Amino acid sequence: MTLEPRPKRYPPPEFPARQPKLFARTPPAVFPSILGLLGLVVALRLAFGRLGWDQGPVDLLAGLVVALWAFAALAYAVKLARRPGVVMEDLRALPGRSGLASLTMGGMVAAGIVGAYAAPVGAALLVLALAGHLVLAVLLVRLLAGLPPEARAVNPTLHLSLVGFIVAAGPAQAQGWPVLAEALFWAVIPVALAIWALSLRQFAAAVPPAPLRPLLAIHLAPAALLALVAGLLGKPVLASLFLGLGTVYAILLLAGGRWLTQSGPSPLWGAFTFPLAALASAMLVAGGAWFWPGLALAGLGLGVIPAIAWWVLKRWPGGKLAAVTNAAEA
Repeated sequence: MTLEPRPKRYPPPEFPARQPKLFARTPPAVFPSILGLLGLVVALRLAFGRLGWDQGPVDLLAGLVVALWAFAALAYAVKLARRPGVVMEDLRALPGRSGLASLTMGGMVAAGIVGAYAAPVGAALLVLALAGHLVLAVLLVRLLAGLPPEARAVNPTLHLSLVGFIVAAGPAQAQGWPVLAEALFWAVIPVALAIWALSLRQFAAAVPPAPLRPLLAIHLAPAALLALVAGLLGKPVLASLFLGLGTVYAILLLAGGRWLTQSGPSPLWGAFTFPLAALASAMLVAGGAWFWPGLALAGLGLGVIPAIAWWVLKRWPGGKLAAVTNAAEA
């Protein structure tokens, strides 16, 4: 007589179901869309200023968006305080990697917005955001160095982690720190060029799967941001060069819109928001023939960016966004 093996024992289900602690699974995927909203505020402020309109509505929107970023940043800080090692787990997934970089980049944009009203507060926030971004970049490089070669493939999120420092150049210039602004500008150009070149070679070898295609929009962000900073630093030739590059790539993205969005709405659509806002701002700063296209992009962003942000943010409560983006739990 042959005895059947005893079935594996499973723990009985918990009743009521275990609830995670407050903010213990805050998804980093909320931050790209919030970064897009912050960038939209900057673009609208430039547009209203160029048109001579009252800045009151933009100031109200700025207050709301900065408060949203601060709340989300606090939520992630609580998660990090519960278990600091959770940041490495979030960096392993592409949504977490892009989200954490967008968190600190958002802090840089918020520093510029806040600095217009309270310079010392803006300066402190800028230093904190830059330091946080540097720590995340070091942790990412350390993580990638420990992975097998096939897992170290170049992807657009590297722009956010390694080129995202450029976002601090504008606020640094406004704070009266031109040396820092210049250093950031020149330091990230070779990094951006290297990522573009490696990504182009990789794209020629293998087309990304449909769910990851929205991330290709991130390649627009460095061109737009470099053009924006070049304009602020009084480098019109470089500003035009990067604006031209960004405009060509934006046209390619628009032409391939159906292909990019083939898999349907997802949290990765946040990657469409901040490059759009950055390109609009760069055009508005350049002025001249770029003004009206920049104004049109700012108007487009006013409709598109809040819609994407709402789609993403409404999935944060209840844990749906954390589940679909593989957010770690503290």
